[in-house]
Amino acid sequence: MTEFRIINKEADGVARRGRISTPHGLIETPCFMPVGTKATVKGMTPKQLAEETASQIVLANTYHLFLRPGHELIKKLGGVHKFMGWDGPLLTDSGGFQVFSLSSLRRIEEGGVTFRSPLDGSRHQLSPESSIEIQEALGADIIMAFDECTPHPATYSEARDSLELTARWAQRSKASRKRDDNLLFGIIQGSTYPELRASSLEKTVAVGFDGYALGGLSVGEGQAAMYDVVEEFGPKLPELKPRYLMGVGTPEDLLVSVAAGLDMFDCVMPTRNARNGMYFTHQGPLTIKQARYREDSEPVDDVCDCYTCRNFSRAYLRHLFVSKEILSSVLATIHNLSFYNRLMADIRKALDKGRFQQFKHDFLAAYKA
Repeated sequence: MTEFRIINKEADGVARRGRISTPHGLIETPCFMPVGTKATVKGMTPKQLAEETASQIVLANTYHLFLRPGHELIKKLGGVHKFMGWDGPLLTDSGGFQVFSLSSLRRIEEGGVTFRSPLDGSRHQLSPESSIEIQEALGADIIMAFDECTPHPATYSEARDSLELTARWAQRSKASRKRDDNLLFGIIQGSTYPELRASSLEKTVAVGFDGYALGGLSVGEGQAAMYDVVEEFGPKLPELKPRYLMGVGTPEDLLVSVAAGLDMFDCVMPTRNARNGMYFTHQGPLTIKQARYREDSEPVDDVCDCYTCRNFSRAYLRHLFVSKEILSSVLATIHNLSFYNRLMADIRKALDKGRFQQFKHDFLAAYKA
């Protein structure tokens, strides 16, 4: 059974605490989703994701799994959960953003997007119908309507044409759905133009989805412009449905977005930055390669109880990074995902106690200091 319910709301705002039920378990919201692009979160086993980082749900990538190893093979082998050894909830994106990033290798038409594979140059097409077919074959608990991710910068007319194409594709995505054991989310586009965002919201809600996402952000528009969209349109997404902000972001971004009523987030930042030796801490980001940590016996974050912070010093973690040891990425990823998931858990606790705004203020004061 798949459903969403609001447990409570902030008394003087729009931040809310919720729960999504899926065939593979519950998702407590607000939540963060680690990105498992190719049916794996880099450097992590599924057991580590669940037990060491407290991850509730993982995001996998339709476009990449379509190209390799292929959705039909994954379906034959029992679906993406069994394929990757993850028995918790799983969301697949539609492939729209990945096709958008191909730029010169793709052509966008009414029927869909024709593109050449960066793996071998072979020619393929993704359409609303094929995207839904692929996601249903993968067996995800939450799937996304196929959209065109509007680039930045985009002129008003370009953004308008893009959102209208996305709206037509949204109708086709819903019409091509065959399974009823998942949630299908629609995506709001419109770039940074408020009237176009409003138009996209109206058109997408008219189609009728199980959840709604703000897309087309974190593509170069800058933090201020992103916050303008989030703060205006987060609260306007249908209240009784899950609200998902795609591809965002920093701890500050998450807090601002929760305050605007958003429930779900994903971003490569904690895992990608981990591989580059950057740790998120309650006192702000820490770059482990710096020489000042060479003899530092303290943990990365003295208020973190993750496996990395319980067992290893900054000196050792710096040694691993400068030595280019694989364990460096593993331990940094455990910490960063634990940090993100602990932040979301603390947000949920603050919402339960009616003190979210105070928690947001206190966290950001320490983090920015």
